[in-house]
Amino acid sequence: MLLAMHDTTPEDAGAQARPEAQPKTLGERAPTGPVSNDDLLDIFLEWAMDHGIELYDHQEEAVLEIMAGRHVVLNTPTGSGKSLVALAMHFRAFATGRRSVYTSPIKALVSEKFFDLCQHFGAQNVGMLTGDASINPKAEVIACTAEVLAAMALSEGDAASAHYAIMDEFHYYGDRDRGMAWQIPLLTLTKTRFLLMSATLGDTEHLRRNLTERTGVETALVRTEVRPVPLEFSYSEEPVHEAITSLIEQNRAPIYVVNFTQRDCAEMAQSLTSINVCSKEEKKAISKQLKGFRFDTPYGKDLSKYVRHGIGLHHAGLLPKYRLMVEQLAQAGLLKMIVGTDTLGVGINVPIRTVLFTKLCKYDGRKTRILTVRDFKQIAGRAGRKGFDDKGWVVCQAPEHTIDNKRMTDKAEGDKRKLRKMVKKKPPERGYAHWNEDTFQRLISSDSEPLVSRFNVDHGMLLNLLQQSPDGYRMLIELIAQNHEPDHRKRRLRREAKELFKQLRAAGIIELSPKPRGRGQTVSVAEELQRDFSMYHSLSLFLIYALGQLPFDDPDYEYKVLSLAEAILEDPHAILRQQLNTLRREAYGRLKAEGMDYDERQEELEKITWPMPDADWIFEIFDGYAKTRPWVRVDRLSPKSVARDMYERYASFNDYVGEYGLERVEGALLRHLSQVYKVLLQTVPEPNRTDDVVALIAYLRSVLQKADSSLVKAWEAMVYGAPIESDEPDAPPPPPKPADMARNPRMFHARLRAEMHALVKALAWKNYEEAAISVRTEGIDKEDIWDATRFEEALAPYFAEYMRLVFNHQARSTALTRITADGDRQWRVLQVLCDPDEDNIWYIEARVDLRGDTLPDGPIIAIERIAR
Repeated sequence: MLLAMHDTTPEDAGAQARPEAQPKTLGERAPTGPVSNDDLLDIFLEWAMDHGIELYDHQEEAVLEIMAGRHVVLNTPTGSGKSLVALAMHFRAFATGRRSVYTSPIKALVSEKFFDLCQHFGAQNVGMLTGDASINPKAEVIACTAEVLAAMALSEGDAASAHYAIMDEFHYYGDRDRGMAWQIPLLTLTKTRFLLMSATLGDTEHLRRNLTERTGVETALVRTEVRPVPLEFSYSEEPVHEAITSLIEQNRAPIYVVNFTQRDCAEMAQSLTSINVCSKEEKKAISKQLKGFRFDTPYGKDLSKYVRHGIGLHHAGLLPKYRLMVEQLAQAGLLKMIVGTDTLGVGINVPIRTVLFTKLCKYDGRKTRILTVRDFKQIAGRAGRKGFDDKGWVVCQAPEHTIDNKRMTDKAEGDKRKLRKMVKKKPPERGYAHWNEDTFQRLISSDSEPLVSRFNVDHGMLLNLLQQSPDGYRMLIELIAQNHEPDHRKRRLRREAKELFKQLRAAGIIELSPKPRGRGQTVSVAEELQRDFSMYHSLSLFLIYALGQLPFDDPDYEYKVLSLAEAILEDPHAILRQQLNTLRREAYGRLKAEGMDYDERQEELEKITWPMPDADWIFEIFDGYAKTRPWVRVDRLSPKSVARDMYERYASFNDYVGEYGLERVEGALLRHLSQVYKVLLQTVPEPNRTDDVVALIAYLRSVLQKADSSLVKAWEAMVYGAPIESDEPDAPPPPPKPADMARNPRMFHARLRAEMHALVKALAWKNYEEAAISVRTEGIDKEDIWDATRFEEALAPYFAEYMRLVFNHQARSTALTRITADGDRQWRVLQVLCDPDEDNIWYIEARVDLRGDTLPDGPIIAIERIAR
């Protein structure tokens, strides 16, 4: 054996390397001329040895197959070093002047892999494509989502520059909604070498045989059940609190407590605070690590309590900064347990010693069912830390009612009278599928289910193929014939393809013309159809079309732009439900006070929907748009008002969370606002960005930055730090410009006004804590920092003079915010305050200093004084 490592990067194993060694990166070791496969293998193994890493047998086998030029299906347990095998394929491509593409189902993993690959091959040679972001897209090494590679494969076919493709988490091939993106590259990229990786693939014989037949290249299966850290399984029939206490006492923490809903996670974390899991010294260490971290959203207080108790919470409803904080505390060994949904089982690098299943059933979008073997093993595989643990533990809790009934039976043992009178608890009527220890043992011993093909056809697929070739329809029929569906499904898909073709022709999207000498007909896409049409962007094109129908002098122009942007996005159901519940509660009280009887009241309540401003106007425009675009589905258009509702009232993130009770789903609100922000920046053309629209964008940016600056920071680093374009087609990519927010003065001034208006709004409501997080503190001398107390003291004379501080649309006039340059990369800002007497003699004076950082994190307004 040559090398040993788990799913961390080789640098994580650096503690084993010789201290004096300064090995070159993989990219620096790549030969500049022709080289044999054996030489490439030697170089890669030498690099690994220089890092003090020793290969497992299965890693060595997989690397040998890659260097021999074969496809590889790598089916090995979590923690067995699949990342290293992927690096070997990247290296082979890089060293031979070919392009390699890494795909993942999750954007966060794509981003993580992007930075990892930059370390190995140099930032100038690595790019990232996720649909939201595009960094160095022509690089030799690319990290992207599977959908991006599928789109490349459809639109370019074998001409696509993807000579090697590493498809991580390949079990997503069987995902009901996204699986097709994992199949399309296998069908269309016949000249690409593939590495398909997952811990839970099941039987892949048919898939491997098909890939070999299509490409003419042998497909090797590298599979092992042997884990670097073996697992021990147990079934618990004691209450979960007692089970966790016992595990901690046996030194089996950190524990991953698995729940399958965000609500269950939150309730579990709260209940576990009754257990004292950390010593005083451990709690002090956590507090020290958290120094400077701001729990400044409504749910932050709960999270702070949990983590200071040694309990992490991790699910998609949390803000990214909170999830990252939990991951960092766990990596530092400071948390005794993490209560999370099953998303923690997908690729996130969090050290876990024990996995505890609270249930073996979950809701799959249609019904509650027992976990698949694949789901179970994907989650259970997180247990055991290479280099730290001799083994990992997987514990399954019996159903709660079973545990309670057993306890009652044990207490009544020997007392026949008590046993007769005992009323056993029944299982839940909803959200439950029965499991027991036999179910647990079956999941442990069974192989993962075979991957099931999820192939479909749609207008976008046909158009992509037609844009690639006039024979696009024939290519679609060939794809249907060659895909992995059973014959009866292929017949149905051919009928659907024929109907799609007829619809596109009837709409004038595709045209037929005779071939020379009368040999059939040529199919072409109408010239007016946008060349870069994508199956994923049809509603973005509708947004551009709708903006063309919107007069610039419309008094609600910016609000309608915002309504359009929200309408093309998926519904944030958790937020819309809360809006609907609030409206119905208000209506219920009003109707009851009016004396309406119960049945009529209920009928009226059913008519209420969440707010949908401009819905009739949007659907009217959509009807005209869809007449010549039959691929556009009206059911994907969904008017709503979340960002607009906030903007109309200039609400802060915390205001909105508190008003609608969104504490447990803050992450859902942040994601929606972030998507709206990106649509306005990416999709709304520059001519449509009036001053009012720019002010709207600046407002959203201010809201996002205060809630979780990491998203905006990453986005602006790409926007303001974009690479300089070169006129030379073959020139190497130049270094990126320094990220500079002041590069666009119009957007920069709008940002300054938005930050100042957010501050004034907080002061008007006497929310001094909110005011304190609205201004810059980073890099400010301690005596110059404005905290809540200082704001309250400064405004006391104002409120002694006037009853209230006015904040309305007039108070947000650009004329009341004066921005002047004040030296090199410095500005002064004067904000006039509106009072009810319209004296307007009070003002806030602030400064902005970007000399030390052209893209600082957080607010940029530093307050100097509030005076008259």
